[in-house]
Amino acid sequence: MLRTVILLGVCALALGACQKRTTPPGDPGICYQVVRTPEGTLRYNKIPGTQPDLEHCAAALEAIRVRFLQMGGSTHTLVGAYQSNFIFLQREGIFTAPSWEQNRYLALVRTGDGRLAIPGAMPRPAQ
Repeated sequence: MLRTVILLGVCALALGACQKRTTPPGDPGICYQVVRTPEGTLRYNKIPGTQPDLEHCAAALEAIRVRFLQMGGSTHTLVGAYQSNFIFLQREGIFTAPSWEQNRYLALVRTGDGRLAIPGAMPRPAQ
């Protein structure tokens, strides 16, 4: 019985490792806004100019998100891509992941006034 359970566990892990993952383009310095098409595929819209790092790409995407909201849009989330990483702009902050299916990791947090900062960079209030 134990042998069967272990075998099933190993098979599940092997199948999970073989799962196809959706990865973004890896062009150096190119920042993309990512949009899901009605067919379910991803379309990568290149943002003008080059970005030196992921933080600058996230800031450019944040500017686009804010402009959408100012024009009356209701989208509070936005997805982008930079050098083989997805960037997920959410109310809580900016998250990144190497593929669409993998876990997302916090890259930037929102400060009390809405700005973006590296986690831990903002001083905590005295208690």
